Amino acid sequence: MKSTITYLTTQLDRAIVAALGDDYAGVDPLLVLSSNPKFGDYQANMAMGLAKKLGQQPRAIAQSIVDNLDVSEICEAPQIAGAGFINFTVKPSYLATQLQAMQRDSRLGVTIAEKPQRVVVDFSSPNIAKEMHVGHLRSTILGDCIARVLEFRGHDVLRLNHVGDWGTQFGMLILYLREAYPQALTTADALDLGDLVVLYKQAKQRFDEDPQFQEAARQEVVKLQAKDPDTIKAWNLLCDQSRREFQVIYDRLNVQLTERGESFYNPYLSTVVEDLRATGLLVESDGAQCVFLDGFTNREGDPLPLIVQKTDGGYNYATTDLAAVRYRIQTDKADRIIYITDAGQADHFAQVFQVARLAKWIPEHIEITHVPFGLVLGEGGKKIKTRSGEAIKLKELLDEAIERFSNLLKARLVDEERQETDEFITNSSEVIGLSSVKYADLSQNRTSNYVFSYDKMLLDKGNTAPYMMYAYARPQSIARKGDIDFNQLGDNAQIILTEEAELTLAKHLLQLGTIITEVERDLLPNRLCQYLFELSQKYNQFFENCPVLSSEEPLRTSRLILCNLTAKTLKLGLDLLGIPVLERM
Repeated sequence: MKSTITYLTTQLDRAIVAALGDDYAGVDPLLVLSSNPKFGDYQANMAMGLAKKLGQQPRAIAQSIVDNLDVSEICEAPQIAGAGFINFTVKPSYLATQLQAMQRDSRLGVTIAEKPQRVVVDFSSPNIAKEMHVGHLRSTILGDCIARVLEFRGHDVLRLNHVGDWGTQFGMLILYLREAYPQALTTADALDLGDLVVLYKQAKQRFDEDPQFQEAARQEVVKLQAKDPDTIKAWNLLCDQSRREFQVIYDRLNVQLTERGESFYNPYLSTVVEDLRATGLLVESDGAQCVFLDGFTNREGDPLPLIVQKTDGGYNYATTDLAAVRYRIQTDKADRIIYITDAGQADHFAQVFQVARLAKWIPEHIEITHVPFGLVLGEGGKKIKTRSGEAIKLKELLDEAIERFSNLLKARLVDEERQETDEFITNSSEVIGLSSVKYADLSQNRTSNYVFSYDKMLLDKGNTAPYMMYAYARPQSIARKGDIDFNQLGDNAQIILTEEAELTLAKHLLQLGTIITEVERDLLPNRLCQYLFELSQKYNQFFENCPVLSSEEPLRTSRLILCNLTAKTLKLGLDLLGIPVLERM
């Protein structure tokens, strides 16, 4: 289903060439949605930009283009306004035709990408032997949403979980456990993960304070790298336990991932260093092998190197990330690679990508992007923490959201004198509690910090998950009340758009495909949230101003189709956000 913008852009291009000549083929018509309905639905603003080049008044240029423009198939006669804006108002008959096509299409008019790509999305990435905390929330939820949108557009997406499962911290932990709790190194689940985290902190403190322990821990890493059987067994036990705990969280959030931790890339690290040396990029600095890059300095203004091999011959995060870039391009055959981490890692990835490009490991046609995000803050704008100063465990944060909504739901049922089963309350609380956490995050511009507030995210009004889900449930309620099967309305049933609320809703529904392709391109899920929020508002205005079940035919069926299309659009949009719907609220 060709979008209105695509059609108008094509026609404007033809009119510009006819009016101004072949030299102006492909000029951007600067076509945008009108900010004010009185100026129509779309506005082309290119006349002002062409005025200086042509030495003509913008209105005269606009008039010349309009004289050569034929959009009568979909629009009323274009109007020139102000300095030279060309305004377009879409015909209700065209909107109705587009809505019928949308109704017939299982994808609601959203096309498959013309050139589907192999895309790697790297997200979540917790550390073994640590519990997932609030800091993992944004990467996990943003990554899942971005992967869902790309998959829906037809791309072949590899969802990778680059877990921290290697390095000095494991030598440190294994050594400490040999002394403090040796059973944990030989027996599965001898310790709860929470107890393991406590022991990890104790090991870290010992490592920082005791040089002998520090050296012994490094020797444990050597054993790990040499595949010492006892050390590898202990490492596997720790990884398996953490992995199961992570999976509990992923299952609750309905997030699918393929784990490929730091350890996966170990066999490729020495080759990374060798190949960088062969390119002449490596420089020895204080015994370490480094790459110095333009534009990176420390606080004193001295060049800041990317270290790829430490003075003791060991490797670090940068080496692993360089190996991962190469593997994802050469073996995974990725066309696009997306890293979703906090904004604090922006410089690290900028250095890694620059080194990989200088080494010619990233072909020109491959897009590699760091998708940064801000912090989740507590009330008062400070980092969200427990009273003891620890990062809040993600499990506890999710549990509290469910409990809080459960209490709100029970209170509402009492106020409404409404009886519901325990199963209904439990399921609704689980779905809406978790969805509220997800939506509150996704609805923010990911580049900004945001304040985490249960009170705001659980409200049933405003740009929240409950408001969205109530908007979806309303058409289902209409169907139950009228004993309507939306699937039996007929794909070719007449759609009648006469009321302002109908036209407004219709136009917004037809923007779905444009919004999804924007998210695919710019990786900003909040745009989809804003679209769904505005759709819910416009549907509620339609519902209040346009009677549905009490209308006479064919108006009744037409309005039922608008109800159904709204529900299907909300369901699809929320699914792309990783949020399920409830048929009854």
